Amino acid sequence: MDLRGRTALITGGSQGVGAAMAKRIAKAGGNVVIHGKSEDGFANETVDTCRAMGVEATLICSDLTLPIQDTLRVLSPESHPALSQVSLLVNNAGVFLDSSFLEMDETTWCKTFRINVEVGYFLTQAFAKRWITDGTAGRVLFTGSINGLLAEPEHTAYDASKAAVGGMVRSLCVALAPHRIRVNSIAPGLVRTPLTNQILDARPDVLRWMELHTPNGQVPDAEVCGGLAVFLLSDEAEHIHGQTIFIDGGMSIWQQPDLPIA
Repeated sequence: MDLRGRTALITGGSQGVGAAMAKRIAKAGGNVVIHGKSEDGFANETVDTCRAMGVEATLICSDLTLPIQDTLRVLSPESHPALSQVSLLVNNAGVFLDSSFLEMDETTWCKTFRINVEVGYFLTQAFAKRWITDGTAGRVLFTGSINGLLAEPEHTAYDASKAAVGGMVRSLCVALAPHRIRVNSIAPGLVRTPLTNQILDARPDVLRWMELHTPNGQVPDAEVCGGLAVFLLSDEAEHIHGQTIFIDGGMSIWQQPDLPIA
């Protein structure tokens, strides 16, 4: 799959799933603008890896909890000229804040929806306006989650936000497909990242539980998300619109026995 001549903006692209997508886009020949909360070792490693593949890679750091208009101003061609070439938008930034329903507070709820839903919605709107004016066949990819389909009692805000992503993708597809703009999402299950590896290394029982509850018995590396992202952003996916593709080893379709972890 060939993304040469394309430039992608990946929010939350400095580490984890976002970094995996940025690296696979670069491997396919696409230039990348990587957004992260701060410039750290993960962010610099991602940028350096992409540049080593012979593409242009730019790092932009900002806090996505700021008012939407501030985020749109920071992530605009007027602030960063590299963004003037963007024709691929990957809305990957997200937060996973633990709180049960009975303990949920407004601050946690609003922060979850601001980053997981609102930022992607309004970034898509901003880029779509430019693409429609320029006649650009843009492509948008959101990162959803298996939690948008399967519920967990301790993650009610996160679950609701990822369900919202799925609905938003369908609505944006209907709005933007007539303008030759494709909108889709990927919905990962648990994947290995530096953060999740810390949890799995400390709790082998959690890893075993996940393996038992996944039909293919695997917890894959985040790179699997990168491969799917490149496909959905490529010409090969020309007729795929408004879809959420689960990448979870089959967990989301398997009716499982209740095997709680003590």
